[in-house]
Amino acid sequence: MRVKAVIAYDGSNYKGFQKQKSTPNTITHAIEKALMSLHIDSSIVGSGRTDAGVHATGQVIHFDLPKFWTDLSKLKLNLNRKLDDIQFKHISSVDANYHARFSAKKRLYRYVFKTKQPSLFEKKYISYYHPFNKEVLQNTLDNFLGKHDFNYFHKTGSVTHTTVREIYYAKYIQRGDYHFIYYQANGFLRSQVRMMVEASMGVAQERMTLEQLIEQLKYQKKHIDRLAPPEGLYLAKVIY
Repeated sequence: MRVKAVIAYDGSNYKGFQKQKSTPNTITHAIEKALMSLHIDSSIVGSGRTDAGVHATGQVIHFDLPKFWTDLSKLKLNLNRKLDDIQFKHISSVDANYHARFSAKKRLYRYVFKTKQPSLFEKKYISYYHPFNKEVLQNTLDNFLGKHDFNYFHKTGSVTHTTVREIYYAKYIQRGDYHFIYYQANGFLRSQVRMMVEASMGVAQERMTLEQLIEQLKYQKKHIDRLAPPEGLYLAKVIY
């Protein structure tokens, strides 16, 4: 039986979601180790990768269960007992053709930061930026809407057949001392969201011009390749 699981995780102590040859310290390895302890010999497939230190509140994975595992509530309970920093929120059976990555239609990321130093208890989960122009930030985010070739807005090293992505939603919101940037798209390239956040904040802080950002967005000239700090980024939701 193929199952779909919605999971949340604190990525602070992990080297990212994807399994790596250089380290066992990944979200995928931790989950597959827990599955093996329950006699489930299945690899997992995620809706997308997250970088080292990046979190998730709505990552989606799929994996296949042996016939003797029929009680999904019991499976969820056992997995949550075995895992630290990773929580299974929902597990449900799906069609055998379901694919966590290729069946996804939209992905939503949330970036959280403050303009004063986060407290000791926040610093793993909230980023810090110097004060900025809020109106300029939203105007800058509007330029990402639509289809673009994001070849100058990602880290190399991942294989993809195209660097074109469509952004459906790009929004800035403030709630008290907390600032949020949201991006929703049909998909994201490696570290794309962190590079878009850093470029957008660069314009809002007058470290680069809007014209420079647009040049980079139009795949004409790269002006910035820095990434926003990982601790403020969350994979919030995957829509199917």
